Amino acid sequence: MDRVLIFDTTLRDGEQSPGCTLNTAEKITIAHQLQRMGVDIIEAGFPASSPGDFDAVQRIAREVRGVTICGLARAVPLDIDQAGEALRDAERPRIHVFISSSDIHLAHQLRKSREKVLEMAAEMVARARGFVEDVEFSPMDATRSDPEYLMQMLAIAIEAGATTLNIPDTVGYTTPYEFGRLIADIRAKVPGVEKTIISVHCHDDLGMSVANSLAAVVNGARQIECTINGLGERAGNCSLEEVVMSLRTRKDYYKIDTRVDTTQIYKTSRMVSNYTGMLVQANKAIVGANAFAHESGIHQDGFLKERTTYEIMDPTAVGLVQSTLVLGKHSGRHAFKARLQELGYSLSEEELGRAFARFKEVADLKKSVTDRDIEALIADEVRAPAEIYRLDHVQVSCGDHSIPTATVRLTAPDGAVLVDSAHGTGPVDAVYKAINRVVGVPNRLTEYSVQSVTAGIDAIGEVSIRIEADGRTYSGRGANTDIIVASSRAYINALNKLIANRALTTEGQPAVAS
Repeated sequence: MDRVLIFDTTLRDGEQSPGCTLNTAEKITIAHQLQRMGVDIIEAGFPASSPGDFDAVQRIAREVRGVTICGLARAVPLDIDQAGEALRDAERPRIHVFISSSDIHLAHQLRKSREKVLEMAAEMVARARGFVEDVEFSPMDATRSDPEYLMQMLAIAIEAGATTLNIPDTVGYTTPYEFGRLIADIRAKVPGVEKTIISVHCHDDLGMSVANSLAAVVNGARQIECTINGLGERAGNCSLEEVVMSLRTRKDYYKIDTRVDTTQIYKTSRMVSNYTGMLVQANKAIVGANAFAHESGIHQDGFLKERTTYEIMDPTAVGLVQSTLVLGKHSGRHAFKARLQELGYSLSEEELGRAFARFKEVADLKKSVTDRDIEALIADEVRAPAEIYRLDHVQVSCGDHSIPTATVRLTAPDGAVLVDSAHGTGPVDAVYKAINRVVGVPNRLTEYSVQSVTAGIDAIGEVSIRIEADGRTYSGRGANTDIIVASSRAYINALNKLIANRALTTEGQPAVAS
């Protein structure tokens, strides 16, 4: 191939990050943005893992065009059939079949012989071909597998109808040299490999997922599986923005590129961060707040004389165009809607009404409202359709010589208005205790962070939290010029996810995949 295919698995592997659960509406919005950005394949989810995941994959398959929509499936008949059904209406459907290949997985997870696993792989790839022409096959934990057995499994998958062979570094174990050599060996030794595309799926446990993926490209891989902001199991996956900009910036070395519209990268990063509640670290490559910042006097001097002395990329190439006054308190609903569409948001009339009301509130408080402010408000205001508890009012009293006290008013699912108060060690603690008295859902706060959306004393503050209950983690986020209000919104957001998850009847727990 003359380019590298970008397989985005933010909606599947990325969502497996603890606390990163997305609702269907959020997944559809992200899928449309990924299509707009120019990824080649969107892994929309794992249809057999839950009714919610099936619904999300099915709706994305029906609504998102111009891109391949993929569903993950274990090498078992039910998973294959569920994936086939969910993808029925996709313009370009793909089923991604996986099964373990390492002896450690076969012995302790599958508890099956090598021969039996080969038989399952062949049967399930063939079954998937009964639904779609495009079948991807992954031998999970490939980098810790016996190379000869791995190659035998890949050959069997090709014979059964696999069109893409994905080589997962499932636990982030390999190194760039080892991985590149493995890809080269697969290309040289697996019969029929020339009829397929070789893909790679690298995890970041040792911080080498991007380096490993690029080493694979040098050795002939032509598909990279990655996620926005590097989200994923444990330490995450290969970061889409890093691998795409590496290929683009160093095209002189790699001699190959992707079709991604890089000017959409920053916008997509912010959208995913807002919806998942996973903040992007300041020193994150490409999309971090400091990625194009210069503080050292020597660097500043060189930069002012010639930008390329200390910047190898133009920030506009990734969509970092700083807005001035985008909209103000005199702006109308039509202008606000048009700006949202430019930012990649498609809201219902009800959602637009709520978002516009919040925008007007902020516009009265701030001298300028930037794109980042608007994105924060949208992520905060546009929630899941089945909102459970709604925060109507919060009031606090605190000081260095007083007992922090909070009063909250919530609207319950049945429409009842509930009010309660509580003391705490600080205003946020008091608010959370008051909310707990109303909601009555035991949980443990495990993480609380605040960051400013933009500079200035009137900046909108974003609060991100994590709570634990029933052995699971739930994230929440809120945005407001008042940090106490933002903290309250973040907590209600997380509690609603917890309550909704308890109410959802599932057909078993999702399987851990590559």
